[in-house]
Amino acid sequence: MTTSRVTIKEVAARAGVSKGAVSLAFNRKPGLSEATRDRIFRAARELGWAPNPTARTLAGSRVDVVGLAVCRPARLLGLEPFYMDFVSGVESVLIERNCSLLLRLVRTVEEEVGLQEAWWRGRQIGGSILVDFRADDPRVAAVERLGIPVVAVGHPSLTGTLTSVWTDDATAVTEAVRYLAALGHRRIARVGGAAALGHTAMRTAAFDEAARTLELAGAWQVTTDYSGEAGARATRTLLTEAAPDRPTAIVYDNDIMAVAGLSVAAEMGLSVPQDVSLLAWDDSQLCRLTRPTLSAMSHDVHGFGAEAARTLFGVITGEGPGSHPVPTPVLTPRGSTAPPGV
Repeated sequence: MTTSRVTIKEVAARAGVSKGAVSLAFNRKPGLSEATRDRIFRAARELGWAPNPTARTLAGSRVDVVGLAVCRPARLLGLEPFYMDFVSGVESVLIERNCSLLLRLVRTVEEEVGLQEAWWRGRQIGGSILVDFRADDPRVAAVERLGIPVVAVGHPSLTGTLTSVWTDDATAVTEAVRYLAALGHRRIARVGGAAALGHTAMRTAAFDEAARTLELAGAWQVTTDYSGEAGARATRTLLTEAAPDRPTAIVYDNDIMAVAGLSVAAEMGLSVPQDVSLLAWDDSQLCRLTRPTLSAMSHDVHGFGAEAARTLFGVITGEGPGSHPVPTPVLTPRGSTAPPGV
């Protein structure tokens, strides 16, 4: 076999690593064990392959940048604590490896597919972190076709063959509903996120199942865009249109909407938690600064971002842990939940 006929993909297959790992080895970048580096060089010698000098020069900076595209409005992204904490977690790992984060906002998933392809073909990134998966997400097939090293932040049922990290949202929703029911609430509502998102659908299904199992007297669900304005509007609707049999407890899919819901309750002359209990998702500082403080489903979002970044480098080097869950959000009761009427 001649050098011109051999590809980096064949070298990676012979060495049992990813194409990104071969690039790391030949560009003398950190992130590989000596044993893996030696195995790659041996495979290249056996196949008679050597990197093209021009391509090698272009690839030199590629592994120093990680891509992250988020399909959210810029205004909302700047206000939402979840993504700020997640990005800070990613950055904490990139700093250790002297890498940079290339962050872009997109309007649609289809736009992101084009962006990821442009990044990869332009050798701007060494890999990407993919977030906010949908059912039948087109990014799965696209990154497989392009061979981009990625880590998918989403449940394996949404991410196909991609290496993924995820939280068990269904279990967390079930715990939240059971907790409120144990306090004596029989009419419970949920103000959810965007309906198109896969994790929203999972939370919706888990809420419905928990409501049926517990035989609640009333169960409402409303989808929103995660903004405070939408959370306030949904809360106002639930507390007025459902009267007098309105919900006595509301679960929110993020902390911004829960804080907005607290303001709406005060506006309507309702006391929290005596008249209505509120429970937030994502336990940010916002939840601890309100009066009363907000009960929340707590998880380490910063740690989640760091684990996503570490897993991505594992994909690039071929030495990662593979797909795995991160700790499930845990209920943290505070001043915004109590038995109804107490």
